[in-house]
Amino acid sequence: MTSNFADRLEEAVSRAGNPCLVGLDPHVDLLPDEFAAARSGATRSERAAAAADFLCEVIDLVAGRIPAVKPQSALFEVHGAEGAMAWERVVRAARDANLLVIGDVKRGDIDSTARAYARAFLEGDPKDPSSRCDAVTVNPLLGTDSVKPFLETCSRTGAGVYVLVRTSNPGGALFQEHGSPPLYERIADAVVEWGRGLIGHGGLSSVGAVVGATHPAELASLRARMPSVPFLIPGYGAQGAGAADVAGGFLPGGRGALVNSSRAVLFAWREPRFARMHWKDATRAALDEMIAALTAVTAAARA
Repeated sequence: MTSNFADRLEEAVSRAGNPCLVGLDPHVDLLPDEFAAARSGATRSERAAAAADFLCEVIDLVAGRIPAVKPQSALFEVHGAEGAMAWERVVRAARDANLLVIGDVKRGDIDSTARAYARAFLEGDPKDPSSRCDAVTVNPLLGTDSVKPFLETCSRTGAGVYVLVRTSNPGGALFQEHGSPPLYERIADAVVEWGRGLIGHGGLSSVGAVVGATHPAELASLRARMPSVPFLIPGYGAQGAGAADVAGGFLPGGRGALVNSSRAVLFAWREPRFARMHWKDATRAALDEMIAALTAVTAAARA
């Protein structure tokens, strides 16, 4: 993995024909009935195996249809060592399916610790490169020295990083909107600076930003403020945002963003409108809807 992440991202989006990102969040208590043995009385090993089994089947369903997936590390870590092995199994399966893997790890610590996190997720085992992520999410609250090790790893390996800027959770405003200018704008400006040395041939940086769809006005203003930064946009689907809310996150031509949906795709079988479907058919149907809606958004941006 030596080419620029932003270029690989654009190639993957172009190949899939849509900017959809499916979050791989293996909530054990939400798994379909065929994995129900993991929901009560199961050992940690059994829960981890069931989560990985489920997600590998999801990967088979989405492969070739979307550009990327986003496994959530905490929902693997809760299962201990067995969860770590399940994580690597899922990452490997996704990469083998030619999907980009964005590790949702949200790490942020002092430089020496950040360096270890960067090695763990973006370099991994040199004898098993398929177990590493293409990019990860990071928390910038500790400042430049906590982000720099990730930037150095990206420069050396061709990986990417997505920095939390304006998140979709309801409590995000407590700190992110504080100050004048608000903290999220200061972080946005730092992201632009951090990415200047990692610009790909397509003009986008390998240093991206996480900006929530639940704040559409801020999403649009941040897009104007960060023209070379790829966005990872959570909040679509189960958190309430729709296609119109994410439109402001794209660059002209419909470029520069991935839109994430997790529960609304993974666990679509739990929705009343899909109640009579097998979980795989429900997931396919939910993904079909997402692809259609976001393809329309990017098509409008190209018009």
